[in-house]
Amino acid sequence: MKRYIDDRVKQDLARKMVILTGPRQVGKTTLSLQLASEQTGVQYLNFDVAAHRAVIMAQRWRQSAPLLVFDEIHKMRDWKSWLKGVVDGRAPDQQILVTGSARMDTFRQSGESLAGRYYRLRLHPLSVREWCEQMSVLPSTALSHLLVRGGFPEPALAATDADAQRWRNDYFAGLVREDVLEFSRLQEVNAMRLFAEMLRSRVGSPLSLASLARDLYLSSVTLSKYLDILQALFIVFVVRPWHHNIARATLQAPKVYFYDTALVQGDDGIRFENLVACHLLKMVQWQQDTAGQAVDLHYVRTKDGAEVDFCLSAGDTLTHLVECKLSDAKPHRALMRFAEQWPQAHPIQLLRECKAEADIGRLQVRDAAPWLAALDV
Repeated sequence: MKRYIDDRVKQDLARKMVILTGPRQVGKTTLSLQLASEQTGVQYLNFDVAAHRAVIMAQRWRQSAPLLVFDEIHKMRDWKSWLKGVVDGRAPDQQILVTGSARMDTFRQSGESLAGRYYRLRLHPLSVREWCEQMSVLPSTALSHLLVRGGFPEPALAATDADAQRWRNDYFAGLVREDVLEFSRLQEVNAMRLFAEMLRSRVGSPLSLASLARDLYLSSVTLSKYLDILQALFIVFVVRPWHHNIARATLQAPKVYFYDTALVQGDDGIRFENLVACHLLKMVQWQQDTAGQAVDLHYVRTKDGAEVDFCLSAGDTLTHLVECKLSDAKPHRALMRFAEQWPQAHPIQLLRECKAEADIGRLQVRDAAPWLAALDV
């Protein structure tokens, strides 16, 4: 399966080492093997495989290999300084691709800096555009499919919904049970699992860690640490409120979304909002990684409770205001209010079921499926 990121990985490999991160089973290994199949002599080494690990530790790979792929290398002690030495001592024109599931720039920060030696790319689950291109279907069909199956390749391509659900149960349990141990202690796994389960029903709402901490008989500091770990493992991502003062925004309540929309427990509106969040994050991180743009994803909420689901920023300027609705084409009051407050921002009301698109003043009421399919990712 060709992914949106394939050509960019090849382009960047010709210039520097590429560090490719993303959730487990999102397609990083498949992408690596596809690259390997396009030329002879490529060597793929996974640190989790004992035989491969021995080759990595002894640096006994083929010096003539045109491309080296190191998977899960961040699990090695002092992996940054080790990788710096490999990059600086590699054979002329030898390309290096490093893949990993945990955020390699968040944890295990010891070692020499790799600054200037690599490009970072982040691989996301399948989008409406990708599913349309892969399956030759209409955007509305792609959107309906991804709302049920999520965007991870295996469940999305599964023969039945039951097969997809079996994959998801094993995937979620395995992440919490096994991968959490990279960053935490064994006795914390059950608490982490329960915390992750509770987050599934709190998608799209400002998150009160203090309230959850009371329910779990834990401290807010502990839950904040758990949330960091769940983000590092690409299980959830956080959307923080827009504010010119970044420190103030960080202190305000974030909203949490899942990379796998099918994990969300809630009504159709919440799942739709989560899917839109995934698409917007994917677009923002693509612009950050490939063009170095200072763009980001937020939401807007005022003290009187007025809220718009998402906003996009470029530097200190809001560029878009996005509200998600299932079928209500009536202009969202807070969206209209914030559009007046920030006249430079484009207000968009996305409808899951849209009878007719409309322009109401500056407000664009749009059918979500074709709008999402038109994004670059």
